[in-house]
Order: sequence, then structure tokens, then C-alpha cells
Amino acid sequence: MRQRLSPESFTIPVEELKNGFYTDCYFSRTRDILLQDQYHPKVIMQIFQRQNAVLCGIDEAIAIIKRCSFHPENIVIKALYDGDTIKPWETVMTIEGNLADFVHLETAYLGSLSRQTKIATNVQRTISAANGKPVLFFPSRFDHYSVQAIDGYAAHVGGIDGVSTPANGYYWGAEAVGTIPHALIATYFGDTVRATNAFDRNIDKSVNRVALIDFNNDCVQTALDVARELGDKLWAVRLDTADTLVDVSVLPFMGTIKPTGVCPQLVTNVRTALDNAGFDHVKIMVSGGFNVKRIAQFEEEKVPVDMYAVGSSLFEKNINFTADIVMVDGKACSKKGREYKPNPRLHTV
Repeated sequence: MRQRLSPESFTIPVEELKNGFYTDCYFSRTRDILLQDQYHPKVIMQIFQRQNAVLCGIDEAIAIIKRCSFHPENIVIKALYDGDTIKPWETVMTIEGNLADFVHLETAYLGSLSRQTKIATNVQRTISAANGKPVLFFPSRFDHYSVQAIDGYAAHVGGIDGVSTPANGYYWGAEAVGTIPHALIATYFGDTVRATNAFDRNIDKSVNRVALIDFNNDCVQTALDVARELGDKLWAVRLDTADTLVDVSVLPFMGTIKPTGVCPQLVTNVRTALDNAGFDHVKIMVSGGFNVKRIAQFEEEKVPVDMYAVGSSLFEKNINFTADIVMVDGKACSKKGREYKPNPRLHTV
């Protein structure tokens, strides 16, 4: 049996979930009808989705049912594990018991499964495209802060190497990683060397020194300036050129390539300059609009990137889960096309 996160490890608004605050109202009304009618059918609820995916959200779904259902001791849950690879229509979880005890939770547990599976799947696909190079999870600024912890856990299940906020690493004990923001450079009047020196003076020596080098749109010169200042202390440089700009070093190549943003030619220019100046130890990190397709293109062209920082693309493309009753009091009963599909991979929780 593989390890699951305990239900107590999740931050869950138990009372609000129990009283239906986060429930589609027709589920709350279903519970009211069953109770008032004194009707207590024992059902099997079956959960699935429609894509090839990396499953995540199972542990939180279990926690929601155990902590927010009524009479949880009478409910039997069978489920796959977070991190399992799943197929379209495969049953990932079943819930067996008196429907009135858990019907009010369907909105919440399906939402957990949908969001976390989406992120875990996107992360896994991105890592696969990166060909074994580190991928950093940097999308937290593109969504509400309250989802950072569970998003970071889903990214971890998908195989991520690093996250940007302490909340992202909460469920798996990871420390946040990060470079230097444009804001810090701006406070030093656009002097990247001064800003990087300030970082070096004031941040714990165990933190890798990574310089952000696109502030003045002259990445080659800025990379060399910082490298000459920090020497062996400089671990990497990060390129984050806006997709509406053409870096100074790329101007001579105009007309033969797509020149804007962090393009392959820009990365090659920076790598060549650093190597020729004796700074071949300095790694190159790229960020700014990277997704599976773009990373795959960079890898196919053997662009000299050492790591990718990926943002909003990890939130793209919904993966939607559905729950259906498939058995009632031991008899098959389901919506047409949603028949009971037992899965031998399920484990009783």
C-alpha cells in the first residue's frame, strides 16, 4: 500500500462544506429531500474523466469525504493514488454509502480532482518536453493566493523541481526558489550589477545567485557585466525578454528568424558570449511564455538552455471529472452510457 496524505493535513473549511456553502444547490436540495422523505438508499458513486492524465486530488477528495460527510464511518471509499496515470473513462474512485451522508460534497471533491489533475498533467507534459532539464513552477501570480498550497502539491505530483512560494511547498516540505525581480533592478535605477551585488550581500549564501539580465534589453552585455563582477559566485542568468521586444544582440539576425522575446538566437548569443569570456560554469534559465510546444521546439533545436521557469501555461486546459450513481441498494442503476465500471486498480481507503 502506498502512502497517502492524511485527511488532517489539508486545510478544509469543514463547517462550510457540511452546511452546503460550497455546494451546488441541487445537491443540498437532494439531501433535504432524502432526509424529509426518510429515504436512505445505499448507493455506489463512480468518478471518472475523459483524458489520458496524471491523477491528483484524490487525497484531498478523501479528506473532504472523511471530514465533511455525515456518518463517515458508514462510507466505503475505493480509490487510485495521486500520481497514477489514468485513461479516459477509467474509474478513479468509488464512494459507497447512504447518499444523504455525502451528496453535498460532490461539488467540492470533483473540483479538487479537476484542478489538481490538470496541473499535475500539465507539469508532467512540460517536464517530458524539457528532456530531463529542470522545470520550475512559477505560475502563482496568475491565480488566487488561496490555491497556492494545493497547486504546489499537484505540481510536485507531476514531477516539478522547484516552486516559487512557501505555500507551494507546504504539503511536501519544499523551500521556495527564485531569482531577482525586475522591481529590485528598477530600485537600483536599472543597474543589474548593483542589484545582483545587493542580493549577494544580503541573501544567505546557500541560495544560488541567479541574475536577471533582460532589464536593459541587452542580455549579452548584462550577462558579461554580472559575470565579471560575481565570478564563480554567479550560478546562472535568467532571460525574460518580453515577446514584443528584440534584444540588441539579435538585431543583426533580423529577417532570418523570429526575433522577439526569448528566442533561440538570443539564448545562443548569451551562451556563446559567456563561454568565450571563460564563464562556461554559468547556467542559463529562460522564462516568459514557455509551454509544452515551445519547450519541445527549443529541445529539438538543441538551444543551450539549462532550465525552464514556466508560468500560466500550467493552468491551461481543463480536465473535468464526473460522478455518477451506478448502483442502488445492490442493483445496477445508472444514466445511460454511465454503467458501473469496476477497476481492479482501486484500493479500499
